[in-house]
Amino acid sequence: MDLILWRHAEAIEGEAGEDLARKLTSKGERQAERMAEWLNRRLSHSTRILVSPAVRCQETAKALGRKFRTVEELGPGANAQTVLDVSRWPEANGAVLIVGHQPTLGMAAAQALIGVAQPWSIKKAAVWWIRHRPRDDEDRVVLQAVQSPDCL
Repeated sequence: MDLILWRHAEAIEGEAGEDLARKLTSKGERQAERMAEWLNRRLSHSTRILVSPAVRCQETAKALGRKFRTVEELGPGANAQTVLDVSRWPEANGAVLIVGHQPTLGMAAAQALIGVAQPWSIKKAAVWWIRHRPRDDEDRVVLQAVQSPDCL
C-alpha cells in the first residue's frame, strides 16, 4: 500500500469560527497547482483520494483534476489514528492520497513510519509518500518521497 499525505496549500487567515471556510491564497493556488502536476505524473488512475471538508483542502485537491471523496473525519482536529483508519493503512491495496491538515498529517506520518505518533512538521502543500510492502514474512515501511512545492 502507498499512503500519500498532502498538506493543504497556503490559506488565508480566518476569524474564530470560520476555519472550515478558509480559502487558498493566490500563493496557495500556485503551490497546489505545482504539487498537483508533480503528483499527476506519479499517481495511478486507481488512487483513492480522500479529502478533509475544509475549503482549503477541497481547493488543494481540485488542482489534481481528479475525482475525490470528502471525508468528514479528516477535518481540522482529526487525529493520526483516524487518518490511518480512513486510509485502511497498511492493509489496503493500491494507493491512497489524503489531503488534510497539520499537525494531524505529521503525526500520521510518524505513526506509519515508526509506530508512534510524533509531532513531525509537514510544510504547507508538501507531500509525504509512504510505502508499506510485506517482504519475506516481514512488513517493510519506506519513506518513498518527500516533496515540497518550493523545490519544484
